[in-house]
Amino acid sequence: MTEAAVLTRARAGDEEAFRSLVEPYRRELQLHCYRILGSLQDAEDLLQETLLAAWSGLDKFEGRASMRSWLYRIATNRCLNALRARARRAPELPTDLPAPTRMTEPLWLEPYPDVMLEGIADLAPGPDARYETKEAVALAFVTGLQQLAPRQRAVLVLRDALGFQATEVADMLDTSEASVNSALQRARGTLESRTPLSADALARAPLPGSAVERELLGQFADAFEDGDADRIAALLTDEALYTMPPEPGEYHGSHAIYTFLHDRFSQSVNRPARLVPTRANGQPAFATYVGDTHASIARFNSLLVLTLQGNRISALTRFGDTGILPAFGLPRVLR
Repeated sequence: MTEAAVLTRARAGDEEAFRSLVEPYRRELQLHCYRILGSLQDAEDLLQETLLAAWSGLDKFEGRASMRSWLYRIATNRCLNALRARARRAPELPTDLPAPTRMTEPLWLEPYPDVMLEGIADLAPGPDARYETKEAVALAFVTGLQQLAPRQRAVLVLRDALGFQATEVADMLDTSEASVNSALQRARGTLESRTPLSADALARAPLPGSAVERELLGQFADAFEDGDADRIAALLTDEALYTMPPEPGEYHGSHAIYTFLHDRFSQSVNRPARLVPTRANGQPAFATYVGDTHASIARFNSLLVLTLQGNRISALTRFGDTGILPAFGLPRVLR
């Protein structure tokens, strides 16, 4: 059956026909919403809003653009509306932590499970894309996006991560091509000045599952479970960065990270840690669990996403929200 025939059936109320039209784009649309919003949970909500809006507005699809472009138009504008409506209270850094190297603006960010990238990572971006898929899902890239103005964020993702042409993006955002190009240039300049991870750094990361990666992750896990901040510090680059979105404090440099971890480990000396490996944003990660002093269980403490550079760790990003656990297939408690 041709796409036109399926579209006719969908417009007549055939839900199965509609699903066959939009299902091929579901995962990439969710990733698109995540890039713009920085939140996995918000991306899931906006994906559902997008599909509902497409279903109710199917009669407005005239076929001048592809179904994929039309869906991206809906998703992008829904995300921009969500950003305008978003009002979040800035968190305070816990008073029991060592003094951070510097304070930053709160960053509302969640990790994205690699299992949800299956089928997306193999899609070649459009010819106008500047970033390979690996770069465009990396935590540093998504972090940089969250520091852009909403419309600049959308333009950069559509143009440089997905490869849509400027005329297509202008149509999606109901603006001019000149306005798109201007926003893109400003977004590129800001992103390049604020994103610490370059394509060269990504290229220097060991391949997933390689002997170098396995050795480095094994050493890190052993040291962390032993509560040995010295051994972890020895695995870091000199300029390594430890962040805890959305908390505004950053720890920059191996010594500052050592001080932070030593303090944390000393406060849980009788509560042994356990690490469960996983992957997020195309990078290795560990779910950390801390033992309960009154029962033979360990409770979820955080998800640590590691950025690797050669045989060292250049960044550690900690996420403490338990709401991300179902997407990673992780339990709250280990027995």
